[in-house]
Amino acid sequence: MLRAAHVIEPRSGKRFDNAMIVVDGEKITSVTAGGTAPAGVPVLDLGDVTVLPGLIDVHTHLSGESHDYYTDLFRRSPIDAAVRAHIYAKRTLEAGFTTVRDVGAPELIDVAMRNAINEGVMEGPRMLVATLALSATGGHGDLNNFSPYVHIQGMSNIADGVDELRKAVRTNIKYGADWIKVLASAGVLSEEESVGAPQYSQEELNAVVTEAATWGRKVAAHAHGAEAIKRATRAGVASIEHGGLVDEEGVRLMKEHGTFLVPDIYTDAYILEHGKEIELPDKMIEKERLLRKAQNVNWRRASAAGVRMAFGTDAGVYPHGTNAKQFKYLLELGLTPLQTIQMATSNAADLLGWSEKVGTVAPGAWADLIAVRGDPLTDVTVLERPTFVMKGGTVYRSAAASDSVPR
Repeated sequence: MLRAAHVIEPRSGKRFDNAMIVVDGEKITSVTAGGTAPAGVPVLDLGDVTVLPGLIDVHTHLSGESHDYYTDLFRRSPIDAAVRAHIYAKRTLEAGFTTVRDVGAPELIDVAMRNAINEGVMEGPRMLVATLALSATGGHGDLNNFSPYVHIQGMSNIADGVDELRKAVRTNIKYGADWIKVLASAGVLSEEESVGAPQYSQEELNAVVTEAATWGRKVAAHAHGAEAIKRATRAGVASIEHGGLVDEEGVRLMKEHGTFLVPDIYTDAYILEHGKEIELPDKMIEKERLLRKAQNVNWRRASAAGVRMAFGTDAGVYPHGTNAKQFKYLLELGLTPLQTIQMATSNAADLLGWSEKVGTVAPGAWADLIAVRGDPLTDVTVLERPTFVMKGGTVYRSAAASDSVPR
């Protein structure tokens, strides 16, 4: 049993004071306000803290972290990435993110991480993984503007045309993909000239979504540009990643289709501030600068129109474990602190199809819980400093007011 001064249930927006949370095994069995523990029941008194559901980041890359662009690209192998990945996973969990959707990793590292975490071999968040992103030849996931003799294997699944894309979807699922990630437009962190040009036709994107659905999978689409966003939305993707150049028609389509928007506003700020330090080419920093001018206006418009948004950060561009820094940037979009918390809890859970399992403090949900000092409904930066992290009933971080003792 856990005792805390306050509990926030994000979906309802309600706050419970003097709360008692009963955990049995991996799940929550009851949540009460103003209760007392039965005699002999062990109680972990968290003290004057606010408890929330474990946070969810729906756009991570736990297999890597940006340090030096060309060194990362050419000098480090997938084995190097795998050695470091367990550190990044542990750091993410201890930062209060108990669930992630990992949307792209080389050589099936994400599949291996997910399996190792599920088997208790390593510590990390719950992971839903996409394995290799699907990219067009010459697209965002391909190696552009280098010698034709330079090849990097296992970074993306290069596929063109309906038949190749159907096979690529099947191949990813064969090797363990929970989700399919498709690179529908150009991007920032690649050598191509454009930041938002569409890179798949409507027919191709339709094929990706249809094939994924046949195998019980949903699709996340990397899409910066307006036309790519509209094509992906019409195709039926579950989420638009980035989406900074969405236009009014795109907003309308996303609202009609129930498509989630995943605005990675913190990563954009990080690139502009630290791009030189991590040796990003000037071209990429300039693309980010141009994107930054437009995207906050467009994201605000999407939010005001009722497009649902989920919390995703592109973790790995910035240092893992600092995901929560995004909360304060989301306030720039006119969101309330509660709305930003909902993005990282109930909204994210809905996108993942895990509404009854994560993102909530309710009976029957997994006991994924965090505690922070202060009130995140008035100061979201307290989410950057969790004092307590539990996943599946196991404590991974604690600064409790008392140890677990019978009460």
